[in-house]
Parts: sequence; C-alpha cells; structure tokens
Amino acid sequence: MKTQKVWFITGASRGFGLEITRAALAEGDRVVATVRNEPAQLAHALHNHLDLCVVQMDVTQENQVQEAVKQGIARFGRIDVLVNNAGFGMVSAIEEATDAEVRKQYDTNVFGLLNVTRAVLPYLRQQKSGHIINISSLFGYDAIGGWGLYGSTKFAVEGLSKGLAIELAPLGIYVTAVAPGLFSTDFLSAESYIAAQTIIDDYQETVALMRSGASALHGHQPGDPKKFASVMIQLANTERPPVHLPVGQDTIAMYRNNAAKMAREIEAWLPVATSTDHDHSVTASTVA
Repeated sequence: MKTQKVWFITGASRGFGLEITRAALAEGDRVVATVRNEPAQLAHALHNHLDLCVVQMDVTQENQVQEAVKQGIARFGRIDVLVNNAGFGMVSAIEEATDAEVRKQYDTNVFGLLNVTRAVLPYLRQQKSGHIINISSLFGYDAIGGWGLYGSTKFAVEGLSKGLAIELAPLGIYVTAVAPGLFSTDFLSAESYIAAQTIIDDYQETVALMRSGASALHGHQPGDPKKFASVMIQLANTERPPVHLPVGQDTIAMYRNNAAKMAREIEAWLPVATSTDHDHSVTASTVA
C-alpha cells in the first residue's frame, strides 16, 4: 500500500508549481502549496481539495517562511518532500544589471531557497527522512548571453544541492537538483521574467536577440509541464534519488556540450594547469 506523502511546494500559483501540486494531489498525497498572494484563488482553482493547504508566503521574507512551515506542520504533522520551485528570470547583460536588480534575482532564486530549506530542515532531521528537490535549470549547466545572471543563480542551486546532499545523507535525507529545459509554462511570459532597465548597445550581438526572442518563444517550448510533474512524482517515490537530474532533451544537450567543451579546454591547457606544484627538490622546511 502506498504511503501518503506530504509535499511543501513553493511558487505553486502557476507553472511547474501548480502542475506538481495537481499531480501530487492526484497521486493521493497531501500538499502545502505556497503563494505570494491570493491564496484563496489557488484553493478555489483546486476545488478546495481536502488534502491541500494553501499558505501565503514570500520566500524572501524569512519570518513569513518560518510561519508558513509551522502552518503546514500544524495541518499535516510532517513534511516529506520539499520542492523549492519559486523563482524568476532576468534577461540582461551582466554589466547592464544594477545592484538592486542583481540582488532581487539572488534574493528569490538563491537566498529564498535557503530560507525555505533552513525552515524545513529541523523537521526533516527530527524525522530522519525527507527529500529536498531544488528546481534548477538548463542554464545551470552552461551560460548563454543575456541569461548569465539568471544562470548563475542556478549554478548556485546546483552547488548548494550537491553540498546539502553530502551533509544530509547520514541523516536519511535526500537532495536532488532538477534542471528542466524549456517547457511550455509561463516562465517566458512578462509575469515570470524581467529585462534590465539599462541597455548597452555594445551587447547587441549577444543579448539583443534574447531580449526580443524570449517573448516570441513563449508558448512554443518543447517540454510538456504535465509530463514534468509526472517525473517529479516518480522522483519523489524513488528509493535512492539522484543528486542531479536534467529533464528535457535540450537540457541533456546543454550538459553534454558543456562537458565536452570543458574537457577540450582542460586538455589544451593541461601542461599549464599542472605546472604549479612545488619542485621535488623543495623540502618541507624550506616551504615552511
């Protein structure tokens, strides 16, 4: 008999968060779904499901996060699967972005993820079980002009996930960084990404296409978000989940191309890269 799980899903009002919430409820699980505003609207859209608890929460506000987690625990008694899904993108050359714009990107995609993870982990440690799923991106595997800042937040998510997986393994808690490619969610809509206010003409060749092309691509992405949600259900029910899971043929291609490119660069510079050790004639006393 299947054991009913309790999910805690951030950014559940639309996109991946909404689809994962629907899929988990259909699976017979319970869900704490967090939204930044209008929680009643999401509850109504999901027919006020008895196994659903919608909580208003902004991941960048640590007090709200702590309170939301407490509400989820009070309602369902535990959390088995945390999905750190909340985030947004920014199209910009790195030089173009202001300090405030960069901080807003990191506050949500990185520091917000950490806020939620810190709030949930005491309960997972007490249970000696749980699974943290961090939504990364194909842009967390390689850089594309115009998406470098956004991608850097996803590189951070990949690194944090890897570190967490090592630290939490002895406690029976798993961590997976899931890197989706382009899916037909509303990520490329005006509500889910912003463009830097400053535009520098010198970046026309590398960034301008991304500014104009993102909206044009919206609605034509290859990935099916419902199928992505099914993958998430499968992942949450896997006995030994992976630390990294690229999802989508475009993500697989991005990973493979970057790995091959890095391998070529390292081999080309190997004599230089390996030339920095002390000479064998240098003694330990000399080094000291």
